[in-house]
Amino acid sequence: MMLSGAALAGCQTTLGGGTLNLQSVLDSAGLGSPLTDGEIGAGLKEALKIGTERVVAQVGTLDGYYADPAIRIPLPGDLDKVHDVLTRIGLNKLTADLELKLNRAAERAAPEAKAVFWQAITEMTLQDVRTIWQGPDDAATRYFRGKMTTPLTQRFTPIVLDSMNEVGAIRSYDRMMANYKAVPFVPDVKADLTRYTVGKSLDGLFHYVGKEEAAIRHDPAKRTTQLLQRVFGTVSS
Repeated sequence: MMLSGAALAGCQTTLGGGTLNLQSVLDSAGLGSPLTDGEIGAGLKEALKIGTERVVAQVGTLDGYYADPAIRIPLPGDLDKVHDVLTRIGLNKLTADLELKLNRAAERAAPEAKAVFWQAITEMTLQDVRTIWQGPDDAATRYFRGKMTTPLTQRFTPIVLDSMNEVGAIRSYDRMMANYKAVPFVPDVKADLTRYTVGKSLDGLFHYVGKEEAAIRHDPAKRTTQLLQRVFGTVSS
């Protein structure tokens, strides 16, 4: 007679003087009870919380953006003309200083993003969860970009603006523009620094959230809890 996985799951046997619960053996072999929607939802949300926490800790530190070529924030393209003019007169240090401070603002703001991401995670519907769990390696990151970019931008903007003021980015911009406008016959140039820095800050966060998501799906070492091992072991098997 062949026992079903459900029947075997409740059995125990003795091995080497100890009791072995067959449920753990079945789960590790992919023969345990099917994943419930609740487990999938809890596992996915736990994975995203862990992933975003790791990302925030990585980028929300000194040089987290500035020293990382993958997410370093350059000057806005609108300021290329300013950079060229100031370089010709030996004042390119002003544009370099502004670029540094935009990155410093992003680094200072990044820790605040964790709460924003976690709120977005708690608002996921069951359908969202199922789609992401069964989707490609960056399905959750696409979800954040597609559905949460606008609310994330709205909530992140005042955080970045405060950070820009704290690190002196606004003063640096004003000083740079004053020197630029002192040069005769230069064209008028404007840049929305806050909007630009918010967008680039979120790009950097999304970049590494996507990498964390893929790692949890494929790297068993990244599944640091039993729930993650069960939920994502099933996905990657």
